[in-house]
Amino acid sequence: MDSNHIPVNLVLEDRYELLERIGEGGMAMVYKALDRRLNRYVAVKIMRPEMAQDEEVRQRFFAESHAVAQLSSPNIVAVYDVSHSAEIEYIVMELVDGITLRHYMDRKGPIPWREAVYFAKQIARALAHAHAKGIVHRDIKPQNMLLLRDGTLKVGDFGIAALENAVAEERGTAVGSIHYIAPEQIRGESPDARSDLYSLGVVMYEMLTGQKPYNGDTVGEIAVMHMNTQPTPPTQLVPDIPPELEHITLKAMTANIEERYQTAEELIRDLDRFAISQTQQEDEQELEAMETPAVVPVRSVSEMSREKYRRRRRRSARVSFLMGTFGVLVVALILSFTLLHYFLQDYFPDKGAEDRSAGHMEMPNFLGMSVDQILSDPANSVFNFEIVYLNTSGAEQFDPSEYRVERQDPGAGTRVTLKPGGTPVTLSVSTSVTQVPDVYGMDYRDATNVLRVSGYYVELVDELSDSVERNKVMAMWPAAGEPLEKGSWIYLTVSAGPEIEYVSMPNLVGLSETAAIQKVEEAELSYGGSEYVQSDLPAGTVIGQSEEGYNLIPAHTKVILRVSTGPEEG
Repeated sequence: MDSNHIPVNLVLEDRYELLERIGEGGMAMVYKALDRRLNRYVAVKIMRPEMAQDEEVRQRFFAESHAVAQLSSPNIVAVYDVSHSAEIEYIVMELVDGITLRHYMDRKGPIPWREAVYFAKQIARALAHAHAKGIVHRDIKPQNMLLLRDGTLKVGDFGIAALENAVAEERGTAVGSIHYIAPEQIRGESPDARSDLYSLGVVMYEMLTGQKPYNGDTVGEIAVMHMNTQPTPPTQLVPDIPPELEHITLKAMTANIEERYQTAEELIRDLDRFAISQTQQEDEQELEAMETPAVVPVRSVSEMSREKYRRRRRRSARVSFLMGTFGVLVVALILSFTLLHYFLQDYFPDKGAEDRSAGHMEMPNFLGMSVDQILSDPANSVFNFEIVYLNTSGAEQFDPSEYRVERQDPGAGTRVTLKPGGTPVTLSVSTSVTQVPDVYGMDYRDATNVLRVSGYYVELVDELSDSVERNKVMAMWPAAGEPLEKGSWIYLTVSAGPEIEYVSMPNLVGLSETAAIQKVEEAELSYGGSEYVQSDLPAGTVIGQSEEGYNLIPAHTKVILRVSTGPEEG
Protein backbone atom coordinates (compact mmCIF):
# COMPACT_ATOMS: atom_id res chain seq x y z
CA MET A 1 0.00 0.00 0.00
CA ASP A 2 1.40 3.40 -1.05
CA SER A 3 1.85 5.63 2.00
CA ASN A 4 0.44 8.58 0.07
CA HIS A 5 -2.73 6.72 -0.89
CA ILE A 6 -4.04 5.21 2.31
CA PRO A 7 -7.73 5.78 1.62
CA VAL A 8 -9.96 7.80 3.92
CA ASN A 9 -12.87 5.65 5.16
CA LEU A 10 -10.55 2.66 5.39
CA VAL A 11 -11.59 0.64 8.44
CA LEU A 12 -8.76 -0.99 10.36
CA GLU A 13 -9.51 -4.33 12.02
CA ASP A 14 -13.24 -3.68 11.51
CA ARG A 15 -13.04 -1.00 14.22
CA TYR A 16 -11.15 2.21 13.41
CA GLU A 17 -12.62 4.21 10.51
CA LEU A 18 -10.13 6.70 9.09
CA LEU A 19 -11.80 10.10 8.57
CA GLU A 20 -9.06 12.56 7.65
CA ARG A 21 -5.30 12.99 7.73
CA ILE A 22 -4.33 15.47 10.45
CA GLY A 23 -0.53 15.20 10.49
CA GLU A 24 2.48 13.39 9.11
CA GLY A 25 6.19 12.91 9.58
CA GLY A 26 9.01 11.08 7.91
CA MET A 27 8.09 7.82 9.61
CA ALA A 28 4.32 7.85 10.07
CA MET A 29 1.06 9.59 9.25
CA VAL A 30 -1.64 10.57 11.73
CA TYR A 31 -5.34 10.27 11.02
CA LYS A 32 -8.45 11.31 12.87
CA ALA A 33 -10.58 8.20 13.16
CA LEU A 34 -13.81 6.94 14.66
CA ASP A 35 -13.58 4.04 17.07
CA ARG A 36 -16.79 2.27 16.09
CA ARG A 37 -16.75 -0.03 19.09
CA LEU A 38 -16.57 2.75 21.71
CA ASN A 39 -18.14 5.46 19.52
CA ARG A 40 -15.37 7.99 20.16
CA TYR A 41 -12.88 9.88 18.03
CA VAL A 42 -9.24 8.84 18.24
CA ALA A 43 -5.94 9.58 16.54
CA VAL A 44 -4.39 6.73 14.56
CA LYS A 45 -0.67 6.88 13.79
CA ILE A 46 0.16 4.62 10.84
CA MET A 47 3.72 3.70 9.99
CA ARG A 48 4.59 4.37 6.38
CA PRO A 49 4.71 1.04 4.52
CA GLU A 50 8.15 1.79 3.12
CA MET A 51 9.41 2.26 6.67
CA ALA A 52 7.71 -0.92 7.83
CA GLN A 53 9.83 -2.90 5.37
CA ASP A 54 12.77 -2.37 7.74
CA GLU A 55 12.29 -5.19 10.22
CA GLU A 56 14.39 -3.52 12.93
CA VAL A 57 12.39 -0.28 12.65
CA ARG A 58 9.13 -2.23 12.80
CA GLN A 59 10.21 -4.04 15.94
CA ARG A 60 11.37 -0.83 17.59
CA PHE A 61 8.14 0.97 16.64
CA PHE A 62 6.07 -1.84 18.10
CA ALA A 63 8.15 -2.10 21.28
CA GLU A 64 8.06 1.65 21.93
CA SER A 65 4.33 1.84 21.28
CA HIS A 66 3.55 -1.11 23.49
CA ALA A 67 5.61 0.30 26.34
CA VAL A 68 3.90 3.70 26.14
CA ALA A 69 0.49 2.01 26.18
CA GLN A 70 1.20 1.09 29.81
CA LEU A 71 1.32 4.76 30.85
CA SER A 72 -1.71 6.36 32.47
CA SER A 73 -1.50 10.01 33.44
CA PRO A 74 -3.68 13.07 32.81
CA ASN A 75 -0.52 14.78 31.55
CA ILE A 76 0.37 12.12 28.97
CA VAL A 77 -1.38 11.55 25.64
CA ALA A 78 -2.92 8.12 26.14
CA VAL A 79 -2.17 5.19 23.83
CA TYR A 80 -5.26 3.00 23.56
CA ASP A 81 -4.22 0.25 21.17
CA VAL A 82 -1.24 -1.11 19.25
CA SER A 83 -1.43 -3.20 16.08
CA HIS A 84 1.50 -5.24 14.89
CA SER A 85 0.96 -7.33 11.77
CA ALA A 86 2.56 -8.16 8.47
CA GLU A 87 0.17 -5.82 6.64
CA ILE A 88 0.12 -2.58 8.61
CA GLU A 89 1.64 -1.04 11.75
CA TYR A 90 -0.30 1.54 13.72
CA ILE A 91 -1.06 2.84 17.18
CA VAL A 92 -4.34 4.32 18.41
CA MET A 93 -4.03 7.37 20.63
CA GLU A 94 -6.16 9.86 22.49
CA LEU A 95 -7.35 12.63 20.15
CA VAL A 96 -6.40 15.88 21.89
CA ASP A 97 -8.23 19.09 21.06
CA GLY A 98 -5.53 21.65 21.60
CA ILE A 99 -2.44 23.38 20.25
CA THR A 100 1.22 22.55 20.71
CA LEU A 101 3.17 24.35 23.39
CA ARG A 102 5.45 25.44 20.53
CA HIS A 103 2.57 27.28 18.88
CA TYR A 104 1.53 28.87 22.17
CA MET A 105 5.07 30.05 22.95
CA ASP A 106 5.60 31.44 19.46
CA ARG A 107 2.38 33.42 19.73
CA LYS A 108 2.83 34.69 23.29
CA GLY A 109 6.58 35.20 23.66
CA PRO A 110 7.96 35.11 27.24
CA ILE A 111 5.43 33.43 29.52
CA PRO A 112 4.75 34.87 33.02
CA TRP A 113 6.64 32.87 35.61
CA ARG A 114 3.51 31.59 37.37
CA GLU A 115 2.20 30.14 34.12
CA ALA A 116 5.62 28.71 33.25
CA VAL A 117 5.82 26.97 36.65
CA TYR A 118 2.29 25.61 36.18
CA PHE A 119 3.27 24.11 32.80
CA ALA A 120 6.65 22.85 34.04
CA LYS A 121 5.06 20.98 36.95
CA GLN A 122 2.63 19.25 34.59
CA ILE A 123 5.48 18.16 32.32
CA ALA A 124 7.50 17.01 35.31
CA ARG A 125 4.55 14.99 36.61
CA ALA A 126 4.27 13.27 33.23
CA LEU A 127 7.98 12.46 33.31
CA ALA A 128 7.83 11.24 36.91
CA HIS A 129 5.05 8.82 35.96
CA ALA A 130 6.87 7.55 32.88
CA HIS A 131 10.25 7.27 34.58
CA ALA A 132 8.66 5.23 37.38
CA LYS A 133 7.65 2.75 34.67
CA GLY A 134 11.16 2.68 33.25
CA ILE A 135 10.25 4.74 30.17
CA VAL A 136 12.40 7.68 29.03
CA HIS A 137 10.90 10.11 26.52
CA ARG A 138 14.23 11.13 24.91
CA ASP A 139 12.73 13.96 22.87
CA ILE A 140 11.16 16.51 25.23
CA LYS A 141 10.44 19.71 23.32
CA PRO A 142 7.48 22.11 22.94
CA GLN A 143 6.46 20.48 19.66
CA ASN A 144 5.67 17.24 21.51
CA MET A 145 3.40 18.86 24.10
CA LEU A 146 -0.25 19.68 23.61
CA LEU A 147 -2.01 22.48 25.48
CA LEU A 148 -5.74 22.07 26.05
CA ARG A 149 -8.23 24.91 26.38
CA ASP A 150 -8.47 24.35 30.14
CA GLY A 151 -4.72 24.80 30.66
CA THR A 152 -3.94 21.10 30.94
CA LEU A 153 -0.66 20.15 29.28
CA LYS A 154 -0.17 16.69 27.78
CA VAL A 155 3.15 15.21 26.72
CA GLY A 156 2.90 13.07 23.60
CA ASP A 157 4.98 10.66 21.56
CA PHE A 158 6.86 8.99 24.42
CA GLY A 159 9.61 7.07 22.69
CA ILE A 160 8.03 7.40 19.26
CA ALA A 161 9.34 10.87 18.43
CA ALA A 162 12.82 9.86 19.53
CA LEU A 163 12.60 6.78 17.30
CA GLU A 164 11.56 8.96 14.36
CA ASN A 165 14.53 11.25 14.97
CA ALA A 166 16.88 8.26 15.25
CA VAL A 167 15.63 6.83 11.97
CA ALA A 168 15.91 10.23 10.30
CA GLU A 169 19.48 10.60 11.55
CA GLU A 170 20.41 7.13 10.33
CA ARG A 171 19.05 8.04 6.90
CA GLY A 172 21.02 11.30 6.80
CA THR A 173 18.16 13.75 7.25
CA ALA A 174 18.14 16.68 9.66
CA VAL A 175 17.56 16.23 13.37
CA GLY A 176 14.88 18.63 14.65
CA SER A 177 15.53 18.46 18.39
CA ILE A 178 19.08 19.79 18.65
CA HIS A 179 17.97 22.84 20.68
CA TYR A 180 16.65 20.61 23.50
CA ILE A 181 18.90 17.54 23.40
CA ALA A 182 21.00 16.65 26.45
CA PRO A 183 24.83 16.71 26.15
CA GLU A 184 25.13 12.99 26.88
CA GLN A 185 22.79 12.23 23.98
CA ILE A 186 24.96 14.37 21.70
CA ARG A 187 27.98 12.29 22.77
CA GLY A 188 26.13 9.12 21.80
CA GLU A 189 25.56 7.89 25.34
CA SER A 190 22.34 6.16 26.36
CA PRO A 191 19.84 8.72 27.69
CA ASP A 192 18.14 8.22 31.03
CA ALA A 193 15.60 10.09 33.15
CA ARG A 194 18.06 12.92 33.75
CA SER A 195 18.29 13.52 30.01
CA ASP A 196 14.57 14.27 29.92
CA LEU A 197 15.03 16.69 32.81
CA TYR A 198 17.76 18.55 30.90
CA SER A 199 15.38 18.98 27.97
CA LEU A 200 12.65 20.15 30.33
CA GLY A 201 15.08 22.71 31.75
CA VAL A 202 15.65 24.07 28.24
CA VAL A 203 11.89 24.26 27.70
CA MET A 204 11.54 26.16 31.01
CA TYR A 205 14.30 28.55 29.93
CA GLU A 206 12.52 29.24 26.64
CA MET A 207 9.12 29.67 28.33
CA LEU A 208 10.53 32.25 30.76
CA THR A 209 12.69 34.20 28.30
CA GLY A 210 11.05 33.64 24.93
CA GLN A 211 14.47 32.55 23.62
CA LYS A 212 16.31 29.26 23.21
CA PRO A 213 19.46 29.13 25.34
CA TYR A 214 21.70 28.11 22.44
CA ASN A 215 21.53 29.17 18.80
CA GLY A 216 23.98 28.76 15.96
CA ASP A 217 24.29 28.56 12.21
CA THR A 218 24.76 24.79 12.19
CA VAL A 219 23.65 21.78 14.19
CA GLY A 220 27.28 21.21 15.14
CA GLU A 221 27.66 24.68 16.64
CA ILE A 222 24.56 24.24 18.78
CA ALA A 223 25.69 20.79 19.90
CA VAL A 224 29.03 22.16 21.09
CA MET A 225 27.25 24.91 23.02
CA HIS A 226 25.15 22.34 24.87
CA MET A 227 28.30 20.57 26.01
CA ASN A 228 30.65 23.49 26.70
CA THR A 229 28.76 26.79 27.05
CA GLN A 230 26.86 28.38 29.91
CA PRO A 231 23.55 29.95 28.84
CA THR A 232 22.83 33.63 29.41
CA PRO A 233 21.11 33.90 32.84
CA PRO A 234 17.35 34.26 32.27
CA THR A 235 17.18 37.34 34.54
CA GLN A 236 19.47 39.21 32.15
CA LEU A 237 16.86 38.71 29.43
CA VAL A 238 13.72 39.13 31.59
CA PRO A 239 14.58 40.94 34.86
CA ASP A 240 11.22 40.10 36.46
CA ILE A 241 12.03 36.38 36.68
CA PRO A 242 12.49 35.45 40.37
CA PRO A 243 16.15 34.51 41.04
CA GLU A 244 15.18 31.23 42.75
CA LEU A 245 13.26 30.13 39.65
CA GLU A 246 16.27 31.04 37.53
CA HIS A 247 18.42 28.79 39.76
CA ILE A 248 15.97 25.88 39.39
CA THR A 249 15.89 26.28 35.60
CA LEU A 250 19.69 26.40 35.23
CA LYS A 251 20.13 23.42 37.56
CA ALA A 252 17.72 21.37 35.44
CA MET A 253 19.75 22.11 32.31
CA THR A 254 23.22 21.70 33.80
CA ALA A 255 25.55 20.01 31.31
CA ASN A 256 27.11 17.82 34.03
CA ILE A 257 24.56 15.06 34.49
CA GLU A 258 25.59 14.44 38.11
CA GLU A 259 24.90 18.08 39.07
CA ARG A 260 21.51 18.06 37.40
CA TYR A 261 18.21 17.09 39.05
CA GLN A 262 18.36 13.32 39.42
CA THR A 263 14.60 12.72 39.43
CA ALA A 264 11.49 14.56 38.30
CA GLU A 265 10.21 14.40 41.87
CA GLU A 266 13.21 16.48 43.02
CA LEU A 267 12.37 19.14 40.43
CA ILE A 268 8.69 19.16 41.45
CA ARG A 269 9.65 19.56 45.12
CA ASP A 270 11.86 22.54 44.32
CA LEU A 271 9.14 24.13 42.19
CA ASP A 272 6.66 23.64 45.04
CA ARG A 273 9.08 25.11 47.58
CA PHE A 274 9.71 28.07 45.28
CA ALA A 275 5.98 28.69 44.81
CA ILE A 276 5.41 28.62 48.58
CA SER A 277 8.38 30.91 49.24
CA GLN A 278 7.33 33.34 46.53
CA THR A 279 3.77 33.45 47.88
CA GLN A 280 5.12 34.15 51.37
CA GLN A 281 7.25 37.02 50.10
CA GLU A 282 4.32 38.53 48.24
CA ASP A 283 2.11 38.15 51.32
CA GLU A 284 4.71 39.94 53.45
CA GLN A 285 5.05 42.72 50.89
CA GLU A 286 1.28 43.11 50.76
CA LEU A 287 1.08 43.30 54.56
CA GLU A 288 3.87 45.87 54.71
CA ALA A 289 2.11 47.95 52.06
CA MET A 290 -1.09 48.14 54.07
CA GLU A 291 -1.22 51.52 55.81
CA THR A 292 -4.76 51.27 57.19
CA PRO A 293 -6.90 48.29 58.14
CA ALA A 294 -9.54 47.41 55.61
CA VAL A 295 -12.45 45.02 55.41
CA VAL A 296 -11.26 42.25 53.13
CA PRO A 297 -13.70 39.68 51.72
CA VAL A 298 -12.75 36.24 53.03
CA ARG A 299 -12.75 33.38 50.57
CA SER A 300 -14.58 30.19 51.41
CA VAL A 301 -13.06 28.22 54.25
CA SER A 302 -13.39 25.20 51.99
CA GLU A 303 -10.67 26.43 49.67
CA MET A 304 -7.33 24.72 50.06
CA SER A 305 -4.06 25.68 48.38
CA ARG A 306 -2.39 23.29 45.99
CA GLU A 307 0.40 22.75 48.47
CA LYS A 308 -2.08 21.88 51.24
CA TYR A 309 -3.89 19.44 49.05
CA ARG A 310 -0.80 17.77 47.71
CA ARG A 311 1.32 17.90 50.85
CA ARG A 312 -1.30 18.18 53.60
CA ARG A 313 0.62 20.75 55.53
CA ARG A 314 0.13 24.29 56.72
CA ARG A 315 1.86 27.29 55.31
CA SER A 316 5.01 28.43 57.03
CA ALA A 317 5.01 29.57 60.67
CA ARG A 318 6.40 32.93 59.67
CA VAL A 319 3.40 33.85 57.51
CA SER A 320 1.03 32.52 60.19
CA PHE A 321 2.80 34.70 62.75
CA LEU A 322 2.62 37.75 60.51
CA MET A 323 -1.06 37.20 59.75
CA GLY A 324 -1.81 36.62 63.43
CA THR A 325 0.08 39.75 64.39
CA PHE A 326 -1.74 41.72 61.71
CA GLY A 327 -5.09 40.46 63.00
CA VAL A 328 -4.23 41.48 66.56
CA LEU A 329 -3.24 44.95 65.34
CA VAL A 330 -6.50 45.33 63.44
CA VAL A 331 -8.55 44.30 66.47
CA ALA A 332 -6.53 46.64 68.71
CA LEU A 333 -7.07 49.55 66.33
CA ILE A 334 -10.79 48.91 66.12
CA LEU A 335 -11.11 48.65 69.92
CA SER A 336 -9.07 51.84 70.40
CA PHE A 337 -11.20 53.72 67.91
CA THR A 338 -14.42 52.49 69.54
CA LEU A 339 -13.31 53.43 73.04
CA LEU A 340 -12.02 56.80 71.87
CA HIS A 341 -15.31 57.53 70.16
CA TYR A 342 -17.21 56.49 73.32
CA PHE A 343 -15.23 58.79 75.62
CA LEU A 344 -15.23 61.78 73.28
CA GLN A 345 -18.78 61.67 71.95
CA ASP A 346 -20.01 63.96 74.74
CA TYR A 347 -17.51 66.67 73.78
CA PHE A 348 -18.36 66.93 70.09
CA PRO A 349 -21.80 67.46 68.55
CA ASP A 350 -23.22 64.82 66.18
CA LYS A 351 -23.47 66.80 62.94
CA GLY A 352 -25.23 63.91 61.27
CA ALA A 353 -27.86 63.83 64.02
CA GLU A 354 -28.43 67.55 63.60
CA ASP A 355 -28.72 67.08 59.85
CA ARG A 356 -31.21 64.22 60.27
CA SER A 357 -33.28 66.29 62.71
CA ALA A 358 -33.64 68.84 59.93
CA GLY A 359 -34.91 66.11 57.55
CA HIS A 360 -31.75 65.79 55.46
CA MET A 361 -28.56 63.71 55.45
CA GLU A 362 -25.59 62.70 53.34
CA MET A 363 -25.76 59.21 51.85
CA PRO A 364 -23.27 56.84 53.51
CA ASN A 365 -20.80 54.89 51.40
CA PHE A 366 -22.10 51.32 51.19
CA LEU A 367 -19.69 50.14 48.47
CA GLY A 368 -17.91 46.92 49.39
CA MET A 369 -20.11 46.28 52.42
CA SER A 370 -22.11 43.08 52.83
CA VAL A 371 -25.89 43.14 52.70
CA ASP A 372 -26.39 41.82 56.23
CA GLN A 373 -23.84 44.34 57.57
CA ILE A 374 -25.90 47.18 56.10
CA LEU A 375 -29.30 45.83 57.16
CA SER A 376 -28.19 45.09 60.72
CA ASP A 377 -26.99 48.64 61.38
CA PRO A 378 -29.78 50.63 63.21
CA ALA A 379 -28.48 53.85 61.69
CA ASN A 380 -29.67 52.60 58.29
CA SER A 381 -33.27 52.16 59.44
CA VAL A 382 -34.07 55.50 57.79
CA PHE A 383 -33.62 53.86 54.37
CA ASN A 384 -35.89 51.62 52.37
CA PHE A 385 -33.45 49.32 50.56
CA GLU A 386 -34.09 47.64 47.24
CA ILE A 387 -31.57 44.84 46.64
CA VAL A 388 -30.69 44.09 43.02
CA TYR A 389 -28.68 40.90 42.42
CA LEU A 390 -26.23 41.31 39.56
CA ASN A 391 -25.64 37.54 39.30
CA THR A 392 -28.99 36.00 40.06
CA SER A 393 -28.21 32.33 39.49
CA GLY A 394 -28.61 30.55 42.78
CA ALA A 395 -29.00 33.82 44.71
CA GLU A 396 -31.49 32.31 47.12
CA GLN A 397 -28.95 29.64 48.14
CA PHE A 398 -26.47 32.02 49.74
CA ASP A 399 -26.39 34.00 52.94
CA PRO A 400 -26.66 37.82 52.61
CA SER A 401 -23.19 38.07 54.14
CA GLU A 402 -21.77 36.70 50.89
CA TYR A 403 -23.11 39.61 48.80
CA ARG A 404 -21.17 42.86 48.49
CA VAL A 405 -22.40 46.20 47.18
CA GLU A 406 -20.98 47.08 43.76
CA ARG A 407 -23.22 50.12 43.05
CA GLN A 408 -25.57 52.30 45.08
CA ASP A 409 -28.18 54.85 44.10
CA PRO A 410 -28.13 57.59 45.40
CA GLY A 411 -24.37 57.64 45.47
CA ALA A 412 -22.20 58.11 48.55
CA GLY A 413 -22.08 61.74 49.73
CA THR A 414 -25.31 62.70 47.97
CA ARG A 415 -27.51 64.94 50.14
CA VAL A 416 -30.97 63.33 50.35
CA THR A 417 -34.28 64.23 51.98
CA LEU A 418 -35.53 61.75 54.55
CA LYS A 419 -38.99 60.43 53.72
CA PRO A 420 -41.66 58.79 55.86
CA GLY A 421 -41.41 55.00 55.57
CA GLY A 422 -37.76 55.23 54.56
CA THR A 423 -35.76 56.98 51.86
CA PRO A 424 -35.49 54.68 48.79
CA VAL A 425 -31.97 53.34 48.16
CA THR A 426 -31.05 50.83 45.50
CA LEU A 427 -28.10 48.51 46.23
CA SER A 428 -26.72 46.46 43.35
CA VAL A 429 -24.95 43.49 44.87
CA SER A 430 -23.09 40.45 43.58
CA THR A 431 -21.26 37.46 44.88
CA SER A 432 -18.45 35.48 43.38
CA VAL A 433 -19.42 32.53 45.55
CA THR A 434 -21.18 29.64 43.84
CA GLN A 435 -21.72 26.00 44.61
CA VAL A 436 -19.05 23.54 43.43
CA PRO A 437 -20.45 21.42 40.59
CA ASP A 438 -20.58 17.67 41.13
CA VAL A 439 -18.06 16.06 38.76
CA TYR A 440 -17.44 12.91 40.79
CA GLY A 441 -17.19 9.86 38.54
CA MET A 442 -16.81 11.91 35.36
CA ASP A 443 -13.94 11.57 32.91
CA TYR A 444 -11.33 14.07 34.11
CA ARG A 445 -11.41 15.92 30.77
CA ASP A 446 -15.16 16.50 30.96
CA ALA A 447 -14.91 17.34 34.67
CA THR A 448 -12.19 19.90 34.01
CA ASN A 449 -14.27 21.58 31.33
CA VAL A 450 -17.30 21.81 33.63
CA LEU A 451 -15.25 23.39 36.41
CA ARG A 452 -13.43 25.78 34.08
CA VAL A 453 -16.73 27.00 32.63
CA SER A 454 -17.93 27.56 36.22
CA GLY A 455 -14.98 29.89 36.82
CA TYR A 456 -12.59 27.65 38.76
CA TYR A 457 -8.98 26.56 38.27
CA VAL A 458 -8.35 22.83 38.29
CA GLU A 459 -5.42 20.80 39.57
CA LEU A 460 -5.24 17.08 38.74
CA VAL A 461 -3.59 14.44 40.91
CA ASP A 462 -3.04 10.81 39.84
CA GLU A 463 -3.79 7.96 42.19
CA LEU A 464 -3.73 4.21 41.59
CA SER A 465 -7.06 2.44 42.02
CA ASP A 466 -8.22 -1.15 41.61
CA SER A 467 -11.90 -0.17 41.71
CA VAL A 468 -12.25 3.10 39.79
CA GLU A 469 -11.95 3.15 36.02
CA ARG A 470 -8.88 4.88 34.65
CA ASN A 471 -9.27 8.65 33.97
CA LYS A 472 -12.37 8.90 36.18
CA VAL A 473 -12.61 11.44 39.01
CA MET A 474 -12.48 9.51 42.27
CA ALA A 475 -12.28 12.40 44.75
CA MET A 476 -12.57 16.17 44.73
CA TRP A 477 -11.77 19.00 47.10
CA PRO A 478 -13.76 21.05 47.98
CA ALA A 479 -16.67 18.63 47.82
CA ALA A 480 -19.57 19.03 45.41
CA GLY A 481 -22.19 21.49 46.63
CA GLU A 482 -19.86 23.50 48.87
CA PRO A 483 -19.87 27.29 48.41
CA LEU A 484 -16.61 28.45 46.82
CA GLU A 485 -15.47 31.73 45.36
CA LYS A 486 -14.84 31.82 41.62
CA GLY A 487 -11.18 31.91 40.73
CA SER A 488 -10.41 29.36 43.45
CA TRP A 489 -8.61 26.06 42.89
CA ILE A 490 -10.47 22.75 42.86
CA TYR A 491 -8.43 19.57 43.15
CA LEU A 492 -9.46 16.39 41.41
CA THR A 493 -7.99 13.00 42.22
CA VAL A 494 -8.03 11.01 39.00
CA SER A 495 -7.82 7.24 38.84
CA ALA A 496 -4.65 5.98 37.17
CA GLY A 497 -6.09 2.46 37.16
CA PRO A 498 -4.66 -0.53 39.01
CA GLU A 499 -1.00 -0.79 39.83
CA ILE A 500 0.90 -2.57 37.09
CA GLU A 501 2.72 -5.76 37.99
CA TYR A 502 6.08 -6.29 36.34
CA VAL A 503 7.59 -9.68 35.50
CA SER A 504 10.92 -10.81 34.09
CA MET A 505 10.92 -11.51 30.37
CA PRO A 506 12.53 -14.93 29.75
CA ASN A 507 15.05 -15.47 26.99
CA LEU A 508 13.31 -17.66 24.40
CA VAL A 509 15.89 -17.73 21.61
CA GLY A 510 16.99 -21.29 20.82
CA LEU A 511 13.89 -22.94 22.27
CA SER A 512 11.30 -24.74 20.22
CA GLU A 513 8.17 -22.77 19.44
CA THR A 514 6.08 -24.99 21.74
CA ALA A 515 8.51 -24.67 24.64
CA ALA A 516 8.74 -20.91 24.14
CA ILE A 517 4.97 -20.49 24.23
CA GLN A 518 4.80 -22.51 27.44
CA LYS A 519 7.55 -20.41 28.99
CA VAL A 520 5.75 -17.17 28.02
CA GLU A 521 2.56 -18.33 29.72
CA GLU A 522 4.42 -19.53 32.83
CA ALA A 523 5.95 -16.04 33.15
CA GLU A 524 2.44 -14.49 33.30
CA LEU A 525 2.84 -13.04 29.82
CA SER A 526 0.62 -13.44 26.78
CA TYR A 527 1.52 -15.24 23.57
CA GLY A 528 0.79 -12.81 20.73
CA GLY A 529 1.53 -15.02 17.75
CA SER A 530 4.52 -16.05 15.67
CA GLU A 531 6.23 -14.68 12.60
CA TYR A 532 7.89 -17.31 10.43
CA VAL A 533 11.13 -16.47 8.63
CA GLN A 534 13.71 -18.48 6.79
CA SER A 535 17.00 -19.14 8.62
CA ASP A 536 19.77 -21.72 8.84
CA LEU A 537 18.42 -23.00 12.18
CA PRO A 538 16.11 -26.03 12.27
CA ALA A 539 12.44 -25.40 11.54
CA GLY A 540 10.43 -24.53 14.62
CA THR A 541 13.36 -22.92 16.45
CA VAL A 542 12.75 -19.49 18.02
CA ILE A 543 15.26 -17.03 16.57
CA GLY A 544 13.81 -13.76 17.95
CA GLN A 545 11.27 -12.24 20.34
CA SER A 546 9.42 -8.92 20.48
CA GLU A 547 10.49 -8.24 24.09
CA GLU A 548 14.16 -8.37 25.00
CA GLY A 549 15.11 -11.15 27.39
CA TYR A 550 15.77 -10.52 31.09
CA ASN A 551 14.02 -7.12 31.06
CA LEU A 552 11.20 -6.26 33.46
CA ILE A 553 7.96 -5.73 31.52
CA PRO A 554 4.28 -5.42 32.52
CA ALA A 555 2.52 -8.69 33.25
CA HIS A 556 0.28 -10.01 30.45
CA THR A 557 2.27 -8.17 27.79
CA LYS A 558 1.84 -9.79 24.37
CA VAL A 559 5.02 -11.47 23.21
CA ILE A 560 5.51 -12.22 19.53
CA LEU A 561 7.96 -14.94 18.47
CA ARG A 562 10.11 -15.08 15.37
CA VAL A 563 10.34 -18.72 14.36
CA SER A 564 12.64 -20.35 11.81
CA THR A 565 11.12 -22.16 8.83
CA GLY A 566 14.41 -23.98 8.33
CA PRO A 567 17.31 -23.66 5.87
CA GLU A 568 16.53 -22.66 2.32
CA GLU A 569 16.04 -25.75 0.17
CA GLY A 570 18.25 -26.37 -2.75
